[in-house]
Amino acid sequence: MKFSRRTTIGASIAAASIFALVMTGCASTATPADNNKPVTLTLSTFNNFGYTKALLAKYHTLHPNVTVVNKIAATSQAAQTNLFTKLAAGSGLGDIEAVDGDWMPKVKQYPTKFENLASADNKGRYSAFKTDGGTVAGKQIGLGTDIGPEAICYRSDLLAKAGLPTDPAAVATLLKGDWNHYYSVGDTFTAAKTGAAWFDSAGATFQGLANQYKNFFEKSDGTVIATTNPDVKAAFTSVLKASATNSAHLQEWGTDWSTGMASGAFATMLCPPWMLGSIQQNSPKVTDWKVADVFPNGGGNWGGSYLLVPSQGKHLAEAKAFTDWLTAPEQQLSAFTQAGTFPSQISTYTSSALIDSKNAFFNDAPTGSIFVSRAKAFTSLPFKGIHYGDIMQAVQDGLTRVETGSQSIDASWAQTVTAIKALS
Repeated sequence: MKFSRRTTIGASIAAASIFALVMTGCASTATPADNNKPVTLTLSTFNNFGYTKALLAKYHTLHPNVTVVNKIAATSQAAQTNLFTKLAAGSGLGDIEAVDGDWMPKVKQYPTKFENLASADNKGRYSAFKTDGGTVAGKQIGLGTDIGPEAICYRSDLLAKAGLPTDPAAVATLLKGDWNHYYSVGDTFTAAKTGAAWFDSAGATFQGLANQYKNFFEKSDGTVIATTNPDVKAAFTSVLKASATNSAHLQEWGTDWSTGMASGAFATMLCPPWMLGSIQQNSPKVTDWKVADVFPNGGGNWGGSYLLVPSQGKHLAEAKAFTDWLTAPEQQLSAFTQAGTFPSQISTYTSSALIDSKNAFFNDAPTGSIFVSRAKAFTSLPFKGIHYGDIMQAVQDGLTRVETGSQSIDASWAQTVTAIKALS
């Protein structure tokens, strides 16, 4: 979900979608509390998790005394600010809180403030990296919602104008290689003078690259190495040099970025499955978006979130039961069809409901099989300690300064180093 679902801009929370399911007076033997006692659960998420009214109505049918209110923050950053502010206050959090994987390490510093969600029903559901991401001191405080295996989304009309292949299989062949190859194809594209850039922003591209390293910003013991690891500076410099000719300089989640998606401001973008919903939402009338089963330098993961139950809640049993249900394979498949949030449940990867899934907006792209393939292209995630999200934000700010013309690459890197050192 993230931005991360991910890297985002802004700090205000917008109740973009708030709805309550109307209660009935029926009883349900499955509800883990008094079946006749009305219970209202607040589910706090951000962006688009694919939790539709129909999906939540299904739970209401099973548990008629439970009313679910879904409050959606505008950005991951806004949700993070809200979570830590109200966690410190000791009240005000939702009964269920969505947490982005990038700031989960900071949340795991407070294991006593969240419920243990491990159960016989959800044991063994996830890959080890997903379970580990939600577990601290042997306590599973987070149940995984999605992961973000990376592919490339592209505008076939723009590639056609540049004389490049447009069929997904041919584009996958064209782009197979490392990041320098991806930039090189971009140079070929921009030389054709289509009026469009090759990719959306340096920040988005850097995020995909950074997620391919095991220890990029931090050692596995949490020691910050972002300012001394030569790979970080090399990635920062290389993506900005490519940006000079290949980028539309449109920072993700900004208004210009959303508009550019529809107007054809850029031809390709790094594309975890949750990004599909954003593309369709921002360019609903565009008929040329497609998905290629390829990613520079192999595979990678961008995004993925968890659901947690704060111990300050008043309906802990009901919240835990609902969280377990909402993260089960069937509901993850439903969320995928709605928002492209790719299931983190291992059992879904052999399900025909996923493998045979196609996306009409992306020209009937077999998105289920594409992202199963992309999920198999990586087996681990980068280490993310408590400083990871803040370091990434500092780097993103540095990239933005160069893309907006405020600083040179060297000057911005120097300021980024200072900002990172201030964190520790």
